[in-house]
Amino acid sequence: MPDNYFARYLPLLIHSVLAGGIATAIILLSWLLGERKPTRAKLSPYECGMTPVGDSRQRFSVQFYLVAMLFILFDVEAVFLYPWAVILRSLKAHGEGLFGLTEMLVYIGIVLVGFFYVWKKGILDWGPEALRRRGDR
Repeated sequence: MPDNYFARYLPLLIHSVLAGGIATAIILLSWLLGERKPTRAKLSPYECGMTPVGDSRQRFSVQFYLVAMLFILFDVEAVFLYPWAVILRSLKAHGEGLFGLTEMLVYIGIVLVGFFYVWKKGILDWGPEALRRRGDR
């Protein structure tokens, strides 16, 4: 191992120290020089431009979390369609177009089976009658 092995990392160390120093200096200067004039509008919580109502510790329905998790799940599954769409032309050029199409149809079929299962279980029902049926008010 050469003697100057760690000397190659000296520019990285200098960069890290400078970046950290500049960030710290900017934060300290804004804290020291910045004006502090609290008003009612500045101290109120900002929620998408709407005036907040009710208690912030209210209970949410489990339905909210289920739909959020399903959105993430199906969104991630939809992302897997993009690489297939990108290489579809090269699959056709190599004579594997039918295999690629069949593979993606199986994948979409599995996703649709999951979607219909979720739909049949009533997880996507948000109407008042659906909430009354489940007793989830």
